[in-house]
Amino acid sequence: MRSGYDLELVHLTKRYGSTVAVRDINHVFAPGSYVCLLGPSGCGKSSTLRMIAGHEEVSEGSIVLDGQDVSSLPPAQRGTAMMFQNYALFPHLSVRDNVAFSLRMKGVDKPTRHKRADELLALVDMTHLADRLPDQLSGGQQQRVALARALVTEPKVLLLDEPLSALDPFLRVRMRTELKKLQRELGITFIHVTHGQDEALALADEIVVMNDAVIEQAGPAREVWAAPRTEFVARFIGGHNVIDLPEGKSTIRSDAIRLSDDGLAATITAVEYQGASVAISTRTDSGDDVLALLPEEDFFKSPKSPGDAVRLSWDDGRLHRLEV
Repeated sequence: MRSGYDLELVHLTKRYGSTVAVRDINHVFAPGSYVCLLGPSGCGKSSTLRMIAGHEEVSEGSIVLDGQDVSSLPPAQRGTAMMFQNYALFPHLSVRDNVAFSLRMKGVDKPTRHKRADELLALVDMTHLADRLPDQLSGGQQQRVALARALVTEPKVLLLDEPLSALDPFLRVRMRTELKKLQRELGITFIHVTHGQDEALALADEIVVMNDAVIEQAGPAREVWAAPRTEFVARFIGGHNVIDLPEGKSTIRSDAIRLSDDGLAATITAVEYQGASVAISTRTDSGDDVLALLPEEDFFKSPKSPGDAVRLSWDDGRLHRLEV
C-alpha cells in the first residue's frame, strides 16, 4: 500500500483581473507529509489551496497529482478533499448523514455509506454523537465531523483552510495534536493553510512561507525556523532579530542574546514577564529594535527597567546571515 501520492505545482498562476494572487509558483509536496502554507493575509496561500481543490480556476500552469494533470477536473474527480474554515455542515442532517453525504451523492446505498461513515466517526472519536444534529455539537466536535466528512471519499490529499481559527486557544492546541496524529495514521498528504507561526511549527513536516503571491522559502520546519533566507521570513516566523551589521543584514534568535558588559549598545524600551522567561525590548544606537529573551532566573539576578542602557552580545556562531 502506498503511503502517499506526489503532488506538484507547475508554474501555477492565479489572476483576478489585473491582480496577481499567485505568481508562477513551482513546488513538489512530499508524499505522506504534513505541509503548512504559512503567510500573512493576501499572500496567496488560500488561492493556492483553492486551486488545488478545484474551487478556483487556474490562470496558468498546472496541478499534477499522482502523475495526472488535474487542473481542469471538477473537485470531486481530483482525488482531493477540502475541509473549510467554517466546516459548512448541513444543519438538518445528523452527524452520520453529514459524513455520508458525498457517498449518497455518488449513489452508494444507505447501509454501505453508513458503514463507511461510522468507520470515519470512530477514527475521529465521534461515534457516540452520530445521531446528533450539528447545532447540538461544540466547535471542536463540529470540526471532527467536518474532518470525517472530508475523509470519507478516501482522498489522496486532504486540504485544510485555516481549520483551527474558529476554536478557542486551549482547544486549538489540543486539536492540532489530534490533526497530526490523524495524518500519521492515514499516511496521506495534508496541506494546511494558516497565518499562525506557532501552528505551522507545531504541525508541519514542511513549511511553505508565502509572501506577495510567491513562495519566499520552503523546507523542514526546523530549517525554516533556524535558517531563514530572507528578512521577511526571519521577521514573520518570529523569534528572530534582524540586525544591520558591517558584513550585511543578519538574524540572531532572541533567546541567543545576552546582556553583558560589552557588545552592541542599546536602551531598554520595554520589559515583559512571561513566566519561564522575560522579554526585554531594546533599541540600538543605530535604530534597530532588538528583542532579548532571558531565562527568568537570569533576569531577576540583575533586574532591568525601561530606559536603562545595556550592552547586547551573542556567540558569533549563532548569527545567521540573510541571503536577501
